[in-house]
Amino acid sequence: MHIVLVEPEIPGNTGNIARLCAATGCELHLVKPLGFSIEDKYLKRAGLDYWHLVSVHVHENFAEVLQLYPGHNFYFNTTKARKRHSDIVYQADDLLVFGKETAGLPQQLLNKYPDNCVRIPMIEDARSLNLSNSVAVAVYEALRQQEFPGLR
Repeated sequence: MHIVLVEPEIPGNTGNIARLCAATGCELHLVKPLGFSIEDKYLKRAGLDYWHLVSVHVHENFAEVLQLYPGHNFYFNTTKARKRHSDIVYQADDLLVFGKETAGLPQQLLNKYPDNCVRIPMIEDARSLNLSNSVAVAVYEALRQQEFPGLR
């Protein structure tokens, strides 16, 4: 699986997601602009000593990610979707895409791929979950469906 963070802003969230990727074997894709340096101490602290287990790719823009993975399934995680994240049947090389903490994914991207937009259920008055929590929920649902390949 691939986790794509589009313009992440908070180093601690990205560090937590990197640690999740290390523990699950997912590849991490960071789409610029980033709200921090990859050398950021908070990013590294959140990932603890797992960085050697993470395959991290940094992309100039989202179009670059699309170009590198033609024919792959992209699922755009947003609070604005009708479909739940658990309604999807995930494949091993799917890309789970998440937006920045303050604004989510760009509306133009959501408009371009409406059938691939998914949401995590929550009460109506809740605006959203923390980014690293959302990624964990989505990743573990996708891996559960595949019977946790390579995990013990």
